[in-house]
Order: sequence, then C-alpha cells, then structure tokens
Amino acid sequence: MEIQGSAFSAGLGAIQSGQRRIDQAAGDIAGSTVRRVDQPQAEAADLATSLVALEVGKVEAQAGAKVVETADDVLGTLIDTHA
Repeated sequence: MEIQGSAFSAGLGAIQSGQRRIDQAAGDIAGSTVRRVDQPQAEAADLATSLVALEVGKVEAQAGAKVVETADDVLGTLIDTHA
C-alpha cells in the first residue's frame, strides 16, 4: 500500500532537505582547518556558521521524521476506524 498525502510528502521533503544541509555543513567542516592565532576571524566565523547549519539540518530532519510518524499514525487510525 502506498501512502499518499501532503503531510507524508512534506515530512519526507523535510528529512531530505535536512540531510542535504547536514551533508553540506559536514563537508564544509571537514574542509576547514583548525584556527591558528594568525588566521583571520572570517574563517572562524565560517566554521561557526557551518556548525550552526549542521545543527539546523539535524533539527530539520528530526522534525520531518515526526511529521512522517504522525502521518503514519493518522493513516493507521483511519484504517482501524474504517476496517
């Protein structure tokens, strides 16, 4: 049985978007170097921005998972009610 509906699709979209954000931030972090004393502040700010983006991606993916879980629960309730 294929689950269709905007809530389920929105949840999957949020998970995928969060995963893309996590992948991008992780790549940025892995590509950065440890800040030395003579390094410009801009590079340290870029690392902080990437760390924040990593956390945002995590929260976005978790929110999408909750939406998918809720859509699944609602579908299960509807099937139980009408069966």
